[in-house]
Amino acid sequence: MSTRPSKPAPGAPAPGKLPLTELVQLKLRQQPIAMVTAYDAPSGRLADAAGADIILVGDSAAMTVLGHDSTVPATMDEMIVLTRAVNRGARRPLVVADMPFGSFQVSDEEAMHNAIRFMKEAGADAVKLEGAGRMLSRVQALVGGGIPVMGHLGLTPQSATMLGGFKAQGRTAAKAVQLYDDALALEAAGCFAIVLEAVPAPVAARITEALTVPTIGIGAGLACDGQVLVWHDLLGLYEGHAPRFVKQYADLATAIKEAVGTYVEEVRERRFPEEQHTYSMAAEELELFEEALHDRGEVRERR
Repeated sequence: MSTRPSKPAPGAPAPGKLPLTELVQLKLRQQPIAMVTAYDAPSGRLADAAGADIILVGDSAAMTVLGHDSTVPATMDEMIVLTRAVNRGARRPLVVADMPFGSFQVSDEEAMHNAIRFMKEAGADAVKLEGAGRMLSRVQALVGGGIPVMGHLGLTPQSATMLGGFKAQGRTAAKAVQLYDDALALEAAGCFAIVLEAVPAPVAARITEALTVPTIGIGAGLACDGQVLVWHDLLGLYEGHAPRFVKQYADLATAIKEAVGTYVEEVRERRFPEEQHTYSMAAEELELFEEALHDRGEVRERR
């Protein structure tokens, strides 16, 4: 019987789990918050062991895990499966579920229904949704229903087409002011933290200074209260061009290809499995087995 502690109900922090309220204290102490994405139990466990404060089960899974060209195709059912898996691996970090495209844009009621699914079915500690404007009522509805919400401004991948592609945002004075005002509005609506993606560093710094809740930057400079990177980006598991804001901390793609290539070669050359990788049986049992086959007429020449 397992002695591992079970995950508590949503809203009840697990022993050792970082409380949401602690994030504001980290901001006040100017202690940077480390957030990383993850999409399965092993990644959740490793991110936890590495000391991550927050794990975002991002809709970036549509691209990194599911093979799509954008985040838009990710579905609620897929995101719930991935969030549930991460939760099985992560114990201390806050687990934030990314609300996929179409799960919150229609109405406050639809947003509430899907956010509740994340909390009840996947055990998420909070949800994240993109944008401000019309989305402010979504944030207010969710927070009013007891569901913690992380905001997301700047480059919002779900609406990248409307933004002119995957480009930095807030690079004119007017757009920077809009981002600033949107961040204040999200805080007023009840967000406990706000992701700033691909925002000029000086703009992100002023937003961070103005807010009492933490900012989590991704391509938004050092002045943010925390940083986030995509699991596959920081570990070198992607193919093609990486965004400007990505720092690759390992080249696991090469290591994996080399390891799998060696395995394939050894299988084809009959060098794997070796004796230490196989199971034996008692000689008398083997003899009885062979006799049983012989009695059934299933005799063949041994190679």
